[in-house]
Amino acid sequence: MGFRVLLVDDHESWRRYVSAALRKLQYQVVGEAVDGLEAVQKAETLNPDLTVLDIGLPTLNGIQVARRIRAHTPDAKILFVSGHRSHDIAEAALGTGAGGYVLKADAGLELRPAIEAIMKGQRYVSAAFADSTFARVTGEPIAKAPRRHEVQFCPDEASLLNAYAAFTESALTAGTAVIVVSTSARRDSLRQKLQARGLNLELAIEEGRYQSLDAADALSAVMVNGWPDETRFWTCTTTLFEIAAKASKGASPRVAACGDCAPKLWREGKAAAAVRLEHLWDEFTRVHDVDVLCGYSVELSLPDHEGRIFQQICAEHSAVHPR
Repeated sequence: MGFRVLLVDDHESWRRYVSAALRKLQYQVVGEAVDGLEAVQKAETLNPDLTVLDIGLPTLNGIQVARRIRAHTPDAKILFVSGHRSHDIAEAALGTGAGGYVLKADAGLELRPAIEAIMKGQRYVSAAFADSTFARVTGEPIAKAPRRHEVQFCPDEASLLNAYAAFTESALTAGTAVIVVSTSARRDSLRQKLQARGLNLELAIEEGRYQSLDAADALSAVMVNGWPDETRFWTCTTTLFEIAAKASKGASPRVAACGDCAPKLWREGKAAAAVRLEHLWDEFTRVHDVDVLCGYSVELSLPDHEGRIFQQICAEHSAVHPR
């Protein structure tokens, strides 16, 4: 096994996700901690090669933990993996002497290069800070991943189905795996339309290149008390897309997904949750080789309060296609 790592985070599902990622990278997780005091104690007892540390922890926050660890072991290597996007927080974290700061949203892409840089004595800052003065001063961020997170606004059901069909046909023809997340009726209609276009969906399903999921089931897997849970989202979505990527054809496998989970939340009057879910999807497309099309069936004119939500949703996408 490679470097010995202490993993500190109070969310069990996130620890499982990161632990599995570390093992896949041939790193040894020698211990886990769920609060600040426990983290300090285990760091002193286990003397890991690296501590992977969250900011928001019970008893002591991550910045306090890092200070105590480095007070006891001045050359201790620490990597912050946090959901906080604030430049001030990231700067304070690195001010403890930690070697790096990676956003949880970017961990799938950046965990390995961050660890490799830190273990070489270099400093690493998440690519999300690439355009800031802070990033230029404190580290060498990697280039951002390609991003294709598009939204299609349609005036009726027929237009929406046509948009999904064109997107799916293009992806399947290119050898890309496709995930469709929508209502049962809409998925059935899409399947009929694709078969009418001459696509061999039975073969694509058999090969694992076409997956059809219910939007309500998908939402239930990531929502907690009516709000998209970041850890659940990343755990469920990463697993789903990794499986689909294995079925994709070509030297550089990609996955395409279209659906209407966020639109379902908007229709149910949960506008803020819809915007939050779109934000998580946008972060996901910045990390993974995926193409995402979100389909909304909306009226051509919206009341003021709905218009504001419309603008927020547009802002979370790389391209907006009105109909």
